[in-house]
Amino acid sequence: MESPSIPQDKATARLYEAGTGGNGKVLHGASPATRSGEVSTTGLHDEALGVRDPGTPDMPAWLRDVQKHIQTHGEGMVELNGTTLGEESPSQASMDAALSSLHDAMQAVGAEARVLRSRPATRDSRVHTDVWVRCRPGEGEVLEVHVAVIGNVDSGKSTLVGVLTHAALDDGRGSARARVFTHGHEQSTGRTSSIGQHSICLDASGTFLNDAQYRPSTASDYVARAAKIITLVDLAGHAKYFKTTASGLTGHLPDYAAVVIGANAGVIGMCKEHLGVALALQIPTFFVVTKVDLAPAHVAKHSLDTLTTILKHPSIRKKPFMIRSMDDVITCAKHLHTSNLAPIFVTSCVSGVGLDLIRTFLDLLPQRHQWSTKRAEGAQFMINEVFGVPGVGTVVSGTVRSGVIVPGSVLTLGPDVSDGTFKPCAVKSVHFKRLPVDHVVAGQTASLALKKVKRSGVRRGMILADPGLHCSAGWEFEAEIAVLTHSTTIQTRYQAVIHCEAVRQSAQVVGMDRDRLRSGDRATVRFRFLQHPEYLTPGARFVFREGKTKGVGRVVGFADEKRKA
Repeated sequence: MESPSIPQDKATARLYEAGTGGNGKVLHGASPATRSGEVSTTGLHDEALGVRDPGTPDMPAWLRDVQKHIQTHGEGMVELNGTTLGEESPSQASMDAALSSLHDAMQAVGAEARVLRSRPATRDSRVHTDVWVRCRPGEGEVLEVHVAVIGNVDSGKSTLVGVLTHAALDDGRGSARARVFTHGHEQSTGRTSSIGQHSICLDASGTFLNDAQYRPSTASDYVARAAKIITLVDLAGHAKYFKTTASGLTGHLPDYAAVVIGANAGVIGMCKEHLGVALALQIPTFFVVTKVDLAPAHVAKHSLDTLTTILKHPSIRKKPFMIRSMDDVITCAKHLHTSNLAPIFVTSCVSGVGLDLIRTFLDLLPQRHQWSTKRAEGAQFMINEVFGVPGVGTVVSGTVRSGVIVPGSVLTLGPDVSDGTFKPCAVKSVHFKRLPVDHVVAGQTASLALKKVKRSGVRRGMILADPGLHCSAGWEFEAEIAVLTHSTTIQTRYQAVIHCEAVRQSAQVVGMDRDRLRSGDRATVRFRFLQHPEYLTPGARFVFREGKTKGVGRVVGFADEKRKA
């Protein structure tokens, strides 16, 4: 018996509810919003630092704490309210003195401080100042924030990416998207079919280094001068490329997702599918409504009203926030990862309306993952792509998940296709965004040239790991899943494709705690891979699909006898 169909807005809500347990809390482990008079750094679990009046004995100690946080995390927002609770409103001279002390302290550790806004506090007359601090290039590790760009086909995703990365407006005929397409058929059809990574380079003062002369072949010149890089992961919007989009959302570890919506079309088709999956994977999401110069006023208003209705659904409980000023941008960037805010940008890639707000928002987005704490762990590199480069050999690209990798590092590569074992291999050279470097750290994407490794012996989904981690692969794993859409029932022996981080392989259900599953059901299920064993990490979220069937899940355990190396 087939399950009854449900409206698309309810289907999106079901996708979201599957990833949140129906409580509307999107972020796992996020800290509460920063209070007034505290410092907010790039990490989500950092202890907030209270700000004291510059004349009090605590000020030097507080400045040392801020220095330590900036040296560890690379950037952060400092909120100054000038005085402790119960004192009189500070003078502008007192605030100037505090800013001068902060500026000198940041200069001492190779960082730059810039005032974002200065305004009276909302509940009293005390002066309140937000200051953004970022390490200069060479003084710390280059920060990298990954933003997945998703949405329906023909919504303007690649055009937006092209405009942001090449600092040139679109001509309305596809000139911007032509700069970021990879394949010839993408040029001819105007539709993305692969995963594209494009970089926005920023210096310590927040200036965009990308200009009209920027080209992927010369990206290393811009990366060498960058203190922070925003990696836009351009994903496919057509339904037949959903498997590619699913791989991008799981395998590239995005910090945030930008849902692009055409004002002339609204929230239709795969836009709802992509939004639901991003929410179920607990990726903080913001929205960009494009083509406002093309859509009639009443059509654009209907598109915004539809989006707002979906976000306010009881199972989603997002708070739509229209971005109209720089003050709105700062507020959303500061609290996006700690609340249910849903920022909405209205823009045009032809006229340039709203692009400055998006650029500032991207500049202020912090890293969502706690990469700084993972640098001390054993090295682990997740392989997303494999290449055979003439004169160099086998080259793999992906993300450093933990530790530090340097040229000459001896790591283990696996799991091997034949027996699932991990075998030692050496790293010849390391490149970061086409730039040769002496090391890469957790949270950065990189390309590694491997020594004496055949191209045929490496595949997507394998990892490079420190031998001390003793990594092993398994055929079976247990997961908590939620069925999003399915026309009939799911029972044992059901097969689907698993997208878990960089792993993409068919698996069969060999056991579950219920007799059968339908759309909207939850269960604990044991999967078995059909082709070869894989390495998965506990707690990793994944997407499974089969035809029009879609679901999400979280890895909770492994079959012990199958985890032996």
